[in-house]
Amino acid sequence: MSTRCLIVDDEPLATEIIQAHLSKFKDFEIAGICHDAFEAMNFLQNNKVDLMFLDINMPEMKGTDFLRNFPHPPKVIFTTAYREYALESYELNVIDYLLKPISFERFMQAMNKYIEQKFDTISNDISYHKADDKEDEYIYVREKNQVHKLLTCNITYIESLSDYVKIYSEDTNITIRHTISALEKLLPVSSFIRIHRSFIINLKHISSFTTNSIFICGKELPIGPVYRNEVFKTLKYEKFSDHK
Repeated sequence: MSTRCLIVDDEPLATEIIQAHLSKFKDFEIAGICHDAFEAMNFLQNNKVDLMFLDINMPEMKGTDFLRNFPHPPKVIFTTAYREYALESYELNVIDYLLKPISFERFMQAMNKYIEQKFDTISNDISYHKADDKEDEYIYVREKNQVHKLLTCNITYIESLSDYVKIYSEDTNITIRHTISALEKLLPVSSFIRIHRSFIINLKHISSFTTNSIFICGKELPIGPVYRNEVFKTLKYEKFSDHK
């Protein structure tokens, strides 16, 4: 699957250089090009983006201000002609800070940082720990700089939000940058089941169900057609399966 990139820069020459550098990387595609923060905001609200090349000095709103106020942004590499924003950019937890004109060698270093962080996120943001007592099984979940310990028995359901997942539990709700498919592989199959491309549920917390929905903690969650047979087989209620 290609990594979708957004270029946000009001300088045509800078945009052309980034496009030329990016074209040399396999499995990376340009999802869009925006010329200011407001255009980028509208684009991100309607399109999937994995990596954003964000200029800092732009008309009306600086890239740093835009990033600070945009919820759940993609990974960011800053591009700018000014060194004085370096400290501020690192405080915003961006991948890298590229000074214009951007050489290919420096661009490649930033791309390698992105690739390393991408794989580190998949492997390190969540870890599952099995205990002797099933009730004590837990996962560690890293949200920004804080690590949460969640008992699996307290997790009610998990929702996919594009490049993020939201974990709902009896005690708290946590949103992290992760894929629901990767998380599904870590959870014990005896307790959790995928019912939809966007939902995993904890069987313990089911209160009721219909042919098309499952109710957990007052929330109605849809059952996807692809998952229907497996769901009702697991629930030992095959009267609702497609074959009955």
